[in-house]
Amino acid sequence: MPEIARTGSCLCGGVQFRVAGEPRRVGLCHCKDCRKTSGSAFHAYAVWPLQAFEASGITSTYGARSFCPTCGSRVPFVGEEEVEVTIGSLDVAPTEGLVPDYELWIGRRESWLQALPAAHQFEHDRVAVDSAAGNEIDPEPRQESAQVGSLSDLSLNGNDLRSREPSGPTRKGPAAD
Repeated sequence: MPEIARTGSCLCGGVQFRVAGEPRRVGLCHCKDCRKTSGSAFHAYAVWPLQAFEASGITSTYGARSFCPTCGSRVPFVGEEEVEVTIGSLDVAPTEGLVPDYELWIGRRESWLQALPAAHQFEHDRVAVDSAAGNEIDPEPRQESAQVGSLSDLSLNGNDLRSREPSGPTRKGPAAD
């Protein structure tokens, strides 16, 4: 069976990308950061290994989040080892096979939304235990919030996704309180 490939883009098509194979995981996040940046009650996303991702186009970046400088659409977050793709940015809908297997920040889920029956429910971020070392590890790429004194402190720099270099701070954790 041929490897599955999915394509996506920003609203205007200036940033385009392709992911190959199946994602490592698919999730929903109800935290404050994801609600604000998605403009919705939650953020639906899938995470692929970096080597499965190709992109073209110039982006503007604020912190670790990247956007199309023409239409303002959020584009995939490119981390050191993984890429996080907003499911709504994929070209084909419905997105067969991309069923969330976990939900984050469920205490912030809207009362009119029901929990996904087969999805693991996390009160905050997804945390796993490294059984070999007995240490907690966090396999989920997360966002570090940027501190901005005023709108004049914001700077948008043209960044090429093809560099596969994340710009801004490394994702450490949302200010999702």
